[in-house]
Amino acid sequence: MTVVIQMTVRRSPLSSLPARLRDRSPGLAASVVSGALAAGLGLGSLAVLVMVLWISSPYPDSGPGGALHVAAALWLLAHGAELVRTDTLSGVPAPVGVTPLLLLVLPVWLVHRAARDVVADDEDTAGAAGWTAFAGVVLGYLAVGAGAALYAAGGELRPSWVWTGVCVPAVVTVAAGAGVWTAHGRPRGPVDSVLLLLPAPVRRLVLGRTPGGGSGWRRGRPLRGVALLVGGGALLLASSLVWHGGAARLSFLQLTEGWSGRFAVLLLCVALVPNAAVWSLSYALGPGFELGAGQEAAVWTRGRTAGTAGLAAVLCAASVTLLAALAGGPLGVAALAWFGPVWWLTGGAALLWTAALAIPTALGVRAWRCRERRDRRARKARRARKATVAGRETRRNRGQASRTVARMICISTQA
Repeated sequence: MTVVIQMTVRRSPLSSLPARLRDRSPGLAASVVSGALAAGLGLGSLAVLVMVLWISSPYPDSGPGGALHVAAALWLLAHGAELVRTDTLSGVPAPVGVTPLLLLVLPVWLVHRAARDVVADDEDTAGAAGWTAFAGVVLGYLAVGAGAALYAAGGELRPSWVWTGVCVPAVVTVAAGAGVWTAHGRPRGPVDSVLLLLPAPVRRLVLGRTPGGGSGWRRGRPLRGVALLVGGGALLLASSLVWHGGAARLSFLQLTEGWSGRFAVLLLCVALVPNAAVWSLSYALGPGFELGAGQEAAVWTRGRTAGTAGLAAVLCAASVTLLAALAGGPLGVAALAWFGPVWWLTGGAALLWTAALAIPTALGVRAWRCRERRDRRARKARRARKATVAGRETRRNRGQASRTVARMICISTQA
């Protein structure tokens, strides 16, 4: 009897292993299904939209298969993956890497909600734990994403495998991790464990205090700053559209004909509104933006840069003058008529020093940035010329080969 009891005790851990697997597998399976469903919802939404535009188009370029290939490619583009366009005039494939930021919201929100809901259901049904939910959602989503990438590879817009393999998993991983973190009440522990990897001086500079130190850490400040800057860019964009409303309307009407084409262009413009807000922000900050090789839109010319630095020096000198006047004053008469700095001398010195340092520094920084931009544009232009020459040579060789084959066929038929 003792032997039987000992064998029972020894076998109890082995007998509980299948039970633990059975308890854990439903949570993992539910997480995988949730991730796949999130990917399917995003892919299906774009597919429905593209199919509606294809059906309403009076002159479609391809059949429904081509429209579905475009939908799969747009879904990958929404994750930040770069596409390759094969039907170019030069015959050389051209990259398409401008991600509509509004489309990026859809996969991020779907993955975040899927991971959050799986963990929230776990509290009631003893399903997946945090890591299980995270892994399941990511695996399920990436499985559908791999199928979509393979399907899109057969269309005119083909995914770049390097960018697809990097961007799609990165977006899904971050969104799923944020969803699990939100479901657990946004605890400080995981974030602090990452922040503790920073060097202590950098951590104190960024956060004000060491993580775990209490109220010195304000997580919302960077987000509020970014929102303020992007909001300013959006305001500048709206003001420019209102000011140039006639030109914008004329350009919109000239892009395409028919209500279906204009509706498609309108949807594209709406998807690119966040991009335009960021472009406006870059324009307002000074660097501007590029419109192809050799084309640049920027507000900060040499005169504007020097004038802005000079205006800042004048405002700084005026502020110093006011502070110097407030800091001093009379304490009596004769020898006590004035105590403190001489306000006009202090203001003049501040103007000379700030103007002498600020204007050359601003112009030097601008020249350095413009030189880098010119070098970058020159390299892009050289690559574009090489690609165009290669495409022409390829077409010429193809034409010569086809003519040679035609001559051989004619000679053989005459013989």
